[in-house]
Amino acid sequence: MTTKIALIGLGEVGRTLAEDLIARGGVELSAWDVKFADPQSPPSRALADLAVRKGSDAADAVRGAELAISAVTAAQTEAAAAAAAPGLDKAAVYLDLNSASPGLKRAAAKLVEGQGAAYVEAAVMSPIGPKRIAAPMLLGGATAEPLLPRLQALGFAGARFYAPEVGRASAAKMSRSVIIKGMEALLAESLLTARSYGVEADVIASLNDLFPGPDWTKLSHYMITRSIEHGVRRAEEMREVARTVSEAGIEPHMSRATVARQEWAPQFAGLLERQDLLGLLDGMLEHAKETHGKAAC
Repeated sequence: MTTKIALIGLGEVGRTLAEDLIARGGVELSAWDVKFADPQSPPSRALADLAVRKGSDAADAVRGAELAISAVTAAQTEAAAAAAAPGLDKAAVYLDLNSASPGLKRAAAKLVEGQGAAYVEAAVMSPIGPKRIAAPMLLGGATAEPLLPRLQALGFAGARFYAPEVGRASAAKMSRSVIIKGMEALLAESLLTARSYGVEADVIASLNDLFPGPDWTKLSHYMITRSIEHGVRRAEEMREVARTVSEAGIEPHMSRATVARQEWAPQFAGLLERQDLLGLLDGMLEHAKETHGKAAC
């Protein structure tokens, strides 16, 4: 029996899910992405490579689907739900994978449930790349628990029921991001400063001594390049993190600072091929000085 699935968003996460669902078989996929308007955009190129029906809009893409999966940028969470909701069947489930605050997830849920469909939030607790569709996910919502066997049958092996209400799973994800994205920002700022003074070896040695386990040279390179490659998206997520912290009644000083550092990182995209940490840091310092010099003129 064929399962009809719609994907709202065909970026990195959406494409990964589409590839894995197609490889598993027994599915009929449709998709919509606002970037389909640009034929050269990554979602448009993904569409050309995959056996996926292109919806004329979000509502058309989800029409007739048993499962609609939203995988858009954090800021588009509510807009995507609003655009898709009119096309949802009452028997459909809307699975929201977006990295948004509990408040924004509840707003999206209200839009979906207002059409009679079911809303389930999914907090993806790792990068999608390593385990792909089997990445760890926390599910929340009134219909999250009964949905779990269906998702596992589709390949979502890392999914697990977390809470019967919407918001707790996203709160766990956002709280994790304070640490993960914050570490990326801290490592970049610390090691760029250390390298400029020629003391980076001692700083890394201290990290290895104080926090034994990871190879801090390799980990630092990985985390800094993740910010360079995905900083725009990470900054957007960190705005949602700051909103989550604020919703908890706490001033989000650290999360707001992380937004700025993540936004700053993508300017170094030309250095992503540098595989050694020192070469990467040197390139970033050189580029930063050039940029600073031009701005001063």
